[in-house]
Amino acid sequence: MDQSPPPHEPSQGPRPTREQMLRHLRRSNEVAQRALTLGHHPFGAVLVGPDHETVLLEQCNIDTVNHAESTLARIAATNYTAEFLWQCTLYTAVEPCCMCAGTAYWANIGRIVYAMSEAELLAETGRHAENPTMSVPARHVFDHCQKPVDLIGPVTELAAETIEMQRRFWSTR
Repeated sequence: MDQSPPPHEPSQGPRPTREQMLRHLRRSNEVAQRALTLGHHPFGAVLVGPDHETVLLEQCNIDTVNHAESTLARIAATNYTAEFLWQCTLYTAVEPCCMCAGTAYWANIGRIVYAMSEAELLAETGRHAENPTMSVPARHVFDHCQKPVDLIGPVTELAAETIEMQRRFWSTR
């Protein structure tokens, strides 16, 4: 059995600035608001290019197996090379669930930024049948991968805004 370390992955490049992270996280909340107008749960994802400015894709939540992040990652993987995606950043106001973290990993997206943790989402949704939140942090998923995905979050400056949007939605369900 081969015991050699995995091949070295190229760096994802410099991290985005705090201002860039906040701007794109706010945009992911705007996309989540759009999901509400379409009758879906309030989750949105934004893929930003290596320059930390160019928005490449936006995706609303669709349903329980087509979350915003996993759908965006699948679309990205069919439209961009793995090498390019490794330099990109996926923004989502709520920490990706284990399905979405895994899909982003397999799509080769090199960085993920989020505002609100999965634990905070669970506190807002409770044991709601429409959102059976898992207690599996994205960090746990990425710590078991062979490539070092750069995970940034929670971004506390935007957590309260995101929590409030989730609280408003789930209190009406």
